[in-house]
Amino acid sequence: MLVLGIESSCDETGVALYDSEGGLLAHALHTQMAMHAEYGGVVPELASRDHIRRLVPLTRACLRDAGKDYADIDAVAFTQGPGLGGALLAGSSYANALAFALNKPVIPVHHLEGHLLSPLLAADKPAFPFVALLVSGGHTQFMAVRGIGDYVLLGESVDDAAGEAFDKTAKLLGLPYPGGAKLAELAERGHPEAFSFPRPMLHSNDLQMSFSGLKTAVLTAVEKVHAEHGGIGEQTRNDICRAFEDAVIDVLAAKAEKALRDTGFRTLVVAGGVGANKKLRERLSRLTIRPTQGKGRLKKPAEAVQTYFPPMEYCTDNGAMIAFAGAMRAEQAVAAGGFNVKPRWPLTDIVKSAEAV
Repeated sequence: MLVLGIESSCDETGVALYDSEGGLLAHALHTQMAMHAEYGGVVPELASRDHIRRLVPLTRACLRDAGKDYADIDAVAFTQGPGLGGALLAGSSYANALAFALNKPVIPVHHLEGHLLSPLLAADKPAFPFVALLVSGGHTQFMAVRGIGDYVLLGESVDDAAGEAFDKTAKLLGLPYPGGAKLAELAERGHPEAFSFPRPMLHSNDLQMSFSGLKTAVLTAVEKVHAEHGGIGEQTRNDICRAFEDAVIDVLAAKAEKALRDTGFRTLVVAGGVGANKKLRERLSRLTIRPTQGKGRLKKPAEAVQTYFPPMEYCTDNGAMIAFAGAMRAEQAVAAGGFNVKPRWPLTDIVKSAEAV
């Protein structure tokens, strides 16, 4: 089955062709980063208009690269949510119109399920079951994954997502949009002991997370530096970036270990934009499950964890993950004509719909 995938949830326009037998045949991506940088953040109306401009050329490019024609497409998958309402409607309208013209079914896809399954696009792919850490600008969640559509929410951020905290902290430090990646770059030059920030909910004994207070701690530190020195120097900024990044990674690593311990799984899958963070990848790749110690018992060795990440090109929003998720859910394809989108759509909702099928 040849599935055309359409992603338009925010500020990237992604199109891809996935063949259930031949794998990913082609994908194309356009990022709106430069356009939104002029405004210091995503402008929804501009994002929607740009998606409309890009979808047809990107589709033609994918078909050309794959050596396929429109008539070869068996189904069209599109991101139904969550995301920006107007941006989602741009992709949904295009996908439904194209499917109607080709007399092919459409497959609505949950954006987060696309991210969750994206590591399966790699040559070295994880096997079920596994714990998934979805970590992006809008979501930070731990999921127990036993198969396609078999997901259990273990815990999530109660306020800012990790990626959101990265971007907001970068803005506090005067870094240009999008600041998260730039913050991580500057953190590499920071001294690890120069600043110390709290690790929110590190010992909460559950898998809930909070990053809003960490952002506030950075703001307090920045204000103090400004009051004492009349400004913030380059190295001081680097040191703050380092301390902030270390705090986030410490929390995510500790919660990941708890999620693995609680489920009994020993495979961790990390997906989403923050999954591209170099330090996070290094830390989670070394993750082990330390044994609990009881009195009079011999010390057991730590258990190894297999950690998987999607290829770097699939960490950001992209059409490949939507095409793949669509192919995995091909049995849920419906007739074209449903232009509805779901800007707010909890990932756990698709578990219910999957069980009802």
